[in-house]
Amino acid sequence: MDLISDQGLRADGRKPHELRKIRCKLGVFSQPEGSAYLEQGNTKVLAAVYGPHQIRGSRSKGSHESAIVNCQYSMATFSTGERKKRPRGDIKSTEMTLHLKQALQASIKTELYPFSQIDIFLEVLQADGSNYCTCVNAATLALIDAGIPLKEYVIACSSSLGNGDVPLIDVSHLEETMGGSNLTIAALPLSGQITVLEMSQKFHIDHLPKVLNEAMNGCQQIYKILDDAIKTHLTDVGTVSGWGKLEF
Repeated sequence: MDLISDQGLRADGRKPHELRKIRCKLGVFSQPEGSAYLEQGNTKVLAAVYGPHQIRGSRSKGSHESAIVNCQYSMATFSTGERKKRPRGDIKSTEMTLHLKQALQASIKTELYPFSQIDIFLEVLQADGSNYCTCVNAATLALIDAGIPLKEYVIACSSSLGNGDVPLIDVSHLEETMGGSNLTIAALPLSGQITVLEMSQKFHIDHLPKVLNEAMNGCQQIYKILDDAIKTHLTDVGTVSGWGKLEF
């Protein structure tokens, strides 16, 4: 199936190098230390961060060198458009949780919180492709809302090939299922470090560099969007008492 029309557009009207529309909001809950809501196209995710707090259970689980990062990924029963058993604790959810932890742990300054625990909960409300990427990006917003020190933002983006050799960015569910191989990365875009790289299938050696480069370009674009959203949020939060605003 051709994912790009004769007019050079994808099924949802985007150009190959174009992201889906991103909408986000920080501080959506009052109970956690940090929270965020993020939409990438029709994929919608809630993220909540608790901590740093004392380690639950035996203190022997902790380390004097760094905090424990605990992640939990789940999908709402209505997230895929059809009611089914809640997708939590299955193999796919467990794998997603591990990959989320790997990406986020690489960004958090865990060494600042010895014998502590940071809990990150992610709930997919609506799934329409690039679920992992949307979760990583939502978690980054929630961590910043919680005031957790980060080395830098961790951003995720997916990429694929359309019509055989045209790189596509921010892959939708239709493109995931009807296209070929998909590549997903989580990266620290300022330093260029990749923390997670996953492929649904193998890419030809001639295609891999351009698909990887497209995914990294997507991370750079998403970083700028989220950074602007965070700056706007901090300005709005500071308007009541003047906190967060600079006066000259």
